[in-house]
Amino acid sequence: MVNLDRHSRHILLPQVGAEGQNKISNSRVLCLGAGGLGSPVIQYLAAAGIGHLTIVDDDVVDISNLQRQVIHRTSDIGTPKAHSAERFVNDLDPNVSVISHNVRMDENNARDLFEGHDIILDGTDNIPTRYLIDKTCMELGIPWIYGSVYRFEGQVSVFNYRGGPNYCDLFPEAPPENLIPSCSEAGVLGVLPGLIGCLQVNEAIKIITGIGEPLSGRLLIYDALEANQKILKFGTSENKHVEEPNTSQSQIMFHEIDATNAIARMNEGWSPYFIDVRSQQENDEAKITKAVDFCPHTEILSAVERIPKDADVLVHCRSGMRSQLAIMQLIEAGYDGAKMYNLSGGIIGWVEVDPEGIRYG
Repeated sequence: MVNLDRHSRHILLPQVGAEGQNKISNSRVLCLGAGGLGSPVIQYLAAAGIGHLTIVDDDVVDISNLQRQVIHRTSDIGTPKAHSAERFVNDLDPNVSVISHNVRMDENNARDLFEGHDIILDGTDNIPTRYLIDKTCMELGIPWIYGSVYRFEGQVSVFNYRGGPNYCDLFPEAPPENLIPSCSEAGVLGVLPGLIGCLQVNEAIKIITGIGEPLSGRLLIYDALEANQKILKFGTSENKHVEEPNTSQSQIMFHEIDATNAIARMNEGWSPYFIDVRSQQENDEAKITKAVDFCPHTEILSAVERIPKDADVLVHCRSGMRSQLAIMQLIEAGYDGAKMYNLSGGIIGWVEVDPEGIRYG
């Protein structure tokens, strides 16, 4: 039952109206994580009057969380985040049906947790979990909304929506889990998860009510330092590279190559334009000696005048994720994907194969 007074500002919107608010009030959404991203997601889903909200998180509130996880209080320190989040929802709107699970999602319980929900929202902070979300949502036919934050940069996209692309279409190969630093290791601007989480809820409301154009097949990248954003388009696996013999160039989005094969080909005479797209600080600390250029991935389009279009281009970052984003921007700028190579595993993978090929400081 819609509370007309509580949700009048939604109902006044012609694109939403009473019908749209009814859809919101009848929807079932699962938020995976009640931390930095989960906090604004839970907050604004509850405020929107979502019909049923399931919260899954196995962590407890720590004082270091309070810089960005705004639904938790100092008095909640030591309390399971799932339970603290449930308390928040009940305090905000007791009409919202909410269930919290103080468990960690894994292969054994993912399907049971997801079944019966209309949308899954990702508030996690590790890549293997996102591949499991992707796999489970594909099996159950549920769309999910991806969010990610790293220091000053955030990303949002919608996967598995009406036959659209999935997470594995955008990132077909995962780097080793220990190569991607968490917020506790890399730091994060406190306000950034709030911005990205709100964008995730915006996508959820669009999908539920059927308004606007969801970010399916599009990755929104937000830079908090520059206060700008860009949107990269991507397709399904039919248009995403899977390096196989006799694959026509028109089907290749870009190549993946690991350090072992890249070094072997270089020893045989391969001479790609090798560019590092990490941050300036990372480049100052250590660099691959064979790399001939440097440009942070967020600024890659500023380097198009010097990056050749008639030669192979090999791109690397720390572990192979930011380099994929840089390559996608170059392809949108007119570069031939058949000539673009992503160094999977990044400089970390290179160190394991060729430790002498790294210059420090």
